[in-house]
Amino acid sequence: MRIGIAGVGGRMGRLLIQVVAAREDAALAGGTVRPGGRVGADLGMLAGIGERGITATDQPAAMFQAAEVVIDFTNPAALATHLDLAARHGTALVIGTSGLSLEQERAIAETARTVPIVYAANFSSGVALLLALVRRAAETLGPEYDIEIVEMHHRQKIDAPSGTAIAMGRAAAAGRGITLEDHMESGRHGHTGKRRDGAIGFAALRGGQVVGEHTAIFAAATEHLTIGHRSFDRRVYAEGAVRAALWLKGKPPGLYGMEDVLGLR
Repeated sequence: MRIGIAGVGGRMGRLLIQVVAAREDAALAGGTVRPGGRVGADLGMLAGIGERGITATDQPAAMFQAAEVVIDFTNPAALATHLDLAARHGTALVIGTSGLSLEQERAIAETARTVPIVYAANFSSGVALLLALVRRAAETLGPEYDIEIVEMHHRQKIDAPSGTAIAMGRAAAAGRGITLEDHMESGRHGHTGKRRDGAIGFAALRGGQVVGEHTAIFAAATEHLTIGHRSFDRRVYAEGAVRAALWLKGKPPGLYGMEDVLGLR
């Protein structure tokens, strides 16, 4: 399968090159860098695996035309262009960009009417199972259990709460039959008053080079249940994204998640 990678100049982009190049059922179709980036650099040299004969470009249209699927872990500002190119060239998409707005998520869903898209806040298999467990716990435990979500990431992360934390909140809200937007409490500070009944609280920690830690806490007066996940290597996200890209081969247009890729629903 021919796979294009958006953002090959970044850490995730370089990992994706390594993972794709190591597989016999996948081939690099191209890679993009931001304007002013290392245009013309060999993708293999960028990833430290030797020359591959494919060079980076800052013009994504050619990559979308050559690829069967494009993996995008770039930034929200690039999303509209990538969605337009995917629809124009019939290219499937795997989207792992975090910090997207509700409007951008609606744009993804609209484009998915034309091409197949896997969109996930986290491409770890363990996190996909974590989300299913959080939803089940929220379904099972009554309203006397307060729900709090704690996440920690490296000091360079620019969005909070993390996309994975919000996905956990949405899973918990779905389990309770409510919407996260109406029950989310984040960034508490000062004299906030007592905790709102039915709230789903978030705390975001930043420091060092933590790849990703996420914990859901179900807190009642008599007991606490915690469900958590820790990532130690970003490669787990790259491997999951490539797995999702390969899974898309032959799939009809639609919006899919890692739960679909892993057969969890």
